[in-house]
Amino acid sequence: MSLTALWAFAAWVTVRDGVNLLWVAVYNNGLVKPGETLLLELQQERRLSAVHVGNPSLADRQTLAVQRAHTNAAVAEFRALASAGDVKFASSEALDKRIAEVFRQLDDLGSGRKAIDEGRVDALQAIGVYTEVIDSFYRMYDSLAVLDDEQIAKDTRTITKLNRAREFLSQEDAVLSGALAAGRFGGGQPRQFVQLVGLQRFYTMDGTAELPRADMQTHEDLAKSANSVRLRQMEDLVMQTGRAQGAPPVTYEQWTPVVKAALDARIAAVHKAGDALVDRATSVSVAVVARLLLAGVLGLVAVIASIILSVTTARALVRQLEKLREAALELANERLPGVVARLAQGEKVDVKAEAPPLDFGPDVIGQVGAAFNTVQETAIRTAVEEAQLRQSIRDILLSLARRTQSLVHRQLTLLDVMERRESDPAELKDLFRIDHLATRMRRNAENLIVLAGASPARAWRRSVPMVDVVRGALAEVEDYTRVTVIPMGQTALNGRAVGDVIHLLAELIENAVSFSPPYTTVQVGGQTVASGYAIEIEDRGLGMSAEDLEATNQRIADPPEFNLSSTARLGLYVVSRLAERHGIKVSLKASPYGGTTAVVLLPRDLVIEGGEDLPEEETGSGLARRSRGGRRIALVGAPGAGPEPVQEVVPVPRAPEPPRLVPSAPLPGGDGVSGDDGLSGGNGPDEPVPTAGFTPSGLPFRVPQANLAPALAEEPRRRGGTEDEEDRSPEDIRKIMGSFQSGTRRGRSEAAKLLADEEDNL
Repeated sequence: MSLTALWAFAAWVTVRDGVNLLWVAVYNNGLVKPGETLLLELQQERRLSAVHVGNPSLADRQTLAVQRAHTNAAVAEFRALASAGDVKFASSEALDKRIAEVFRQLDDLGSGRKAIDEGRVDALQAIGVYTEVIDSFYRMYDSLAVLDDEQIAKDTRTITKLNRAREFLSQEDAVLSGALAAGRFGGGQPRQFVQLVGLQRFYTMDGTAELPRADMQTHEDLAKSANSVRLRQMEDLVMQTGRAQGAPPVTYEQWTPVVKAALDARIAAVHKAGDALVDRATSVSVAVVARLLLAGVLGLVAVIASIILSVTTARALVRQLEKLREAALELANERLPGVVARLAQGEKVDVKAEAPPLDFGPDVIGQVGAAFNTVQETAIRTAVEEAQLRQSIRDILLSLARRTQSLVHRQLTLLDVMERRESDPAELKDLFRIDHLATRMRRNAENLIVLAGASPARAWRRSVPMVDVVRGALAEVEDYTRVTVIPMGQTALNGRAVGDVIHLLAELIENAVSFSPPYTTVQVGGQTVASGYAIEIEDRGLGMSAEDLEATNQRIADPPEFNLSSTARLGLYVVSRLAERHGIKVSLKASPYGGTTAVVLLPRDLVIEGGEDLPEEETGSGLARRSRGGRRIALVGAPGAGPEPVQEVVPVPRAPEPPRLVPSAPLPGGDGVSGDDGLSGGNGPDEPVPTAGFTPSGLPFRVPQANLAPALAEEPRRRGGTEDEEDRSPEDIRKIMGSFQSGTRRGRSEAAKLLADEEDNL
């Protein structure tokens, strides 16, 4: 490439020299020759116009009209040749501007002629009209002299000087002819004549001195001719004796033939020198083009030889580089991602086997290949070590989480024992608060287990009513009192998914409660849909933008690999992993109330229709079942639990604080059970459980004050119950009345159903 560029540059420089010399012929035929013809016609019209202005009676109007016709024909020819394609192609930007200036001056010639015909100008002004046009031609000639050949450019400038000398002589003739026609000099004519004579003699002498030797002799002979001597004598006489308003010292008949002969001789000499210049430029250009062809052909041969040599000698190098490139691409696109994927699946990887050394030879490329071998081995070893480190961290997290889960389970068991033997309401209140905190701690421990990629080990063999699953999730939420559960329908959840669904719902409800104002509520409801069962969790907070919703849904649907450096979205990561485990679809959308609605779609294989009507041995709810001593039994999977759930005894709350799995507020559409949490307080410690004391969902009916000590039971009767009633808050009274009304409605409904059955039997 570099050799080709160098050859092209050298060829262009040589071609430009030859082409510029060849342009001399184009300029001569398209600009100089038609321009000279037009200049002669303009000079003649200028002289006749000056005579006409000096003495209109002596001027032949017909002669002036004929001359103007000749001038117009020369203008048309010049325009056609100067606008031709070869001139435009050869001309430079500066020459284009000069040609455009000549065209503008020729366009303005008509207004000058009109002023002359109307007598609005004097002789000098009439001469100036034509002189301004002629000067634009000489400025155009100056642009032609800018050529790369120094000698040709110099000769062009010399001929232009001699031509300007002839122009100054023509201006002398116009000034003096105008004065001769008027019979006297005007105010500025003598001075103008002297200036023109000085310019004409200076340009003639300077141009003749710079001519080549072959052309110089012609102009020297012209200067020594009798006519030229006679012209100088007459010029000197006019300059010496000519005065303003005075008569010229020569007559019209004396001056006209002498000056006409001098003008013709000078134009012939200029044309001869111009033709000689064109001949010299042509011969020089031919020699330049010949040298160009010789140098161009030899240079092209050298370039072709260099290319062939480069291709043949570099082929092996290119092959090695291609081999190195293919190895790098294979490492980046196939082997390294494959190693990482296998490491993620827990496989063992042999670094030596996955990074075999590549042989690229002993040269520099081979050394680069050896360095690449080191790079790929280091990359694979680093990937292995990174995977081992991540697996170690996950194992540590799993171990700590399992230990924490075991300790929390033991803590819950101990709290249950303490709640059973405690009868002081204030102490029970604190124990229930600790009980709720421990339940939430258990959820955090299970989060670590999920993040580590393991199962939390809470499982049920039998199905559980959906309402109990939601209640179990509420028990693991801190601000559970702000959550309202609407009727869930007669549906149960497959036991194998109960623990994970409780955990998933708890994370979503906790998120809804945390990101909404404390004075708002969160609604949880569910219903059967065509593809399964949908649970909606709606908050009334500030909501999320459309971009955040889209990004969050994408993260839940396609959870990325867990990154230990990011802790802002751990809850969503846990939700996505739990949902992925059971094929559950979780999506977030904007709520019409301004907040966010989370939709959990459980697949049909996890949902059992009519779950609340199943007998207890089928549903196996265990989330709120009575046990000995009138206490509630919660089936909570313990670490290492098998398919059978472990019975965890949870005391019935004696204070406004909630139990672990059931919120204290009565749920809409409940079973009409009164009390703080909708569960029965049970009988005495040693009394059997009544066979008919359960709701259809498996929850025990409450027996008021059945679990109190005798002393506590007698005290309210002695005091008439006024103190207990005074201690109740309006919220407690609302809960009691709500439970009472719900039970009344349910009793009436069941009574009406019994009457209808009896009528059918009759």
